[in-house]
Amino acid sequence: MTILNTFRITASMAILFAGTASYAQPGSTTDPSISGTGYPGVKADWLPSKTPDGAYDRVPHYSTPIQWQHLREDDILWKKRVWREIDTREKQNVGFRYTGDENSGGGMFIEILLDGIKRGKIKAYSSFTDDRFTTVMTKEEVMEQIAGKIDTVTMIDPVSGNEIVKYIKKDFRPETIQSYRIKEDWIFDRNEGKMIVRIVGIAPVRDVIVEGQFRGQQAMFWLHYPDIRGLLAQYEVYNPENDVARYTWDEFFESRKFSSKITKMSNPYQADFKELGNGMSPMETLYESQHAAEEIFNKEHDMWVY
Repeated sequence: MTILNTFRITASMAILFAGTASYAQPGSTTDPSISGTGYPGVKADWLPSKTPDGAYDRVPHYSTPIQWQHLREDDILWKKRVWREIDTREKQNVGFRYTGDENSGGGMFIEILLDGIKRGKIKAYSSFTDDRFTTVMTKEEVMEQIAGKIDTVTMIDPVSGNEIVKYIKKDFRPETIQSYRIKEDWIFDRNEGKMIVRIVGIAPVRDVIVEGQFRGQQAMFWLHYPDIRGLLAQYEVYNPENDVARYTWDEFFESRKFSSKITKMSNPYQADFKELGNGMSPMETLYESQHAAEEIFNKEHDMWVY
């Protein structure tokens, strides 16, 4: 056997073992004993199967986030901060509304995030101050933001005739979360010679209902995206085309598999398109979103042409 052939065999074995090692990383954030499949259950009432539920043996999948390339400030020729909104009712975003199974943690995407907050794996930041991650929220504050405060109702006891106070606790319904906001940076790196996008933060959005009337939408809390990538890499996204070919949530976001629209770009007024347009119609804001996306695309093209 020649030295060259020996080198080729050794290199092939190294690649093989490097590929298989990525499925079982030490220090994983998951606890296989919880679900039996490598994914911790994210709902208290969710029970894993006591026997293999499938036609083949499935091993636990331990994944790590896709490695980001290091960016140097001196190599950045252009940057623009962009805010997006993901509507989970769109067909391409059906994974956000999937109720979950043993391969995805047994819960919806919002439940995965809430479970990570309650377990202390990730931090939530208040959305009432700003979206710059300045104020860390406690678990109690997050749950109050989710389900609301406990209401007190004064009633008359029909037997004694005395006034009694009844406490009403609202239950959180994950299906009511119909959109998410994303804050990201679009960067042209001269070393790569292309546009690079990096998500900075993500926030679930709830509808604000006052006295039965819709009053708008409010981000519930912000999550620093680089800090939650380790958690997102442990859960899979539902694939309507093929149950065995699923992305992790980290791969889903990094591969830009979601559908969204741009609602704001960095500007001196710190306002979104609707505010800048003095009350644009939904169709006008959609046109403005498409124009912003074309502007970013053309910027990358102009960097090469000029």
